[in-house]
Amino acid sequence: MLGDQLGESKGKRLVRRVLSSDPLRIEVSFEDAGTMLGVGTNGFGTYTSEARPDGSLYGEGQGGMITADGEAITWKGSGAGRILPTGAVSYRGILYYRTNSQKLSRLNNACGVFEYEVDPSGNTASKVWEWK
Repeated sequence: MLGDQLGESKGKRLVRRVLSSDPLRIEVSFEDAGTMLGVGTNGFGTYTSEARPDGSLYGEGQGGMITADGEAITWKGSGAGRILPTGAVSYRGILYYRTNSQKLSRLNNACGVFEYEVDPSGNTASKVWEWK
């Protein structure tokens, strides 16, 4: 069951790098800004995405966020995606968090279910909800 929205962000894809051509596997790095539990964050991450024979995508990634107070949140996750006819990419998946922040400690016990979109120009948008 989905619970409260934990956060959202908007950002930009910075780098794409081909790791393999058979099967096609790409590494992507991005930066974004948004909120987690209502606290402003600046984030960054890297994920790898592999094309499957049916045209779907599978990805795994990791990254972090820093609050204005200098507190850190790290995450690891995985997701399934697809390339849209426009060239945009759409993913759905799950994230696991770690933080030493007292005000964000709720994240340590949360599973975050996410939607992640990258438009053809490399602009990113994500939303995360708690999975209860």
